[in-house]
Amino acid sequence: MPPSEIHIRQLTPADAESFRELRLEGLRLNPEAFGSTYDFEKDQSLDRYTGWLTNSNVFGAFRNSELIGTASFTQLSGLKDAHKGLLRAMYVRPTARRTGVGRQLVQAVIETARQKVEQVHLSVVSDNQPAIRLYQSLGFRQYGLEKNALKHNGTYSDEILMSLDLTI
Repeated sequence: MPPSEIHIRQLTPADAESFRELRLEGLRLNPEAFGSTYDFEKDQSLDRYTGWLTNSNVFGAFRNSELIGTASFTQLSGLKDAHKGLLRAMYVRPTARRTGVGRQLVQAVIETARQKVEQVHLSVVSDNQPAIRLYQSLGFRQYGLEKNALKHNGTYSDEILMSLDLTI
């Protein structure tokens, strides 16, 4: 799908239902990639997602009116770490992968982050090579590896820790 067919915008509380649906899909199809689980979130109220969209910068990728991907930016709020932000909750529907949607979402996060922080950090499951390549192509560099970072159904996943210096 050509990038021109994709529209990226910040989600609002009015998008909570489609955001919840996409988030649950991601948790169900790629449980290894998230800190939360489908079983936990499937029973959460829509208010949880409305709150997330009210208090965070969550970007959505739309094809026509269908939400096909999301990525979230959160600025840290401590006295000594407010110069850093996190790229979190990145997910693109399988039918929209390898089309540039993920790149557009990460670029939207970076553009917002440039106005607020000096660094953007993320963690990515170590066997998610397509995501790692995407992040590297946008300037993120690995600075660490967290062994057994996530555990789901008795299986551990390592996470690569990456950062992007926005001051360069």
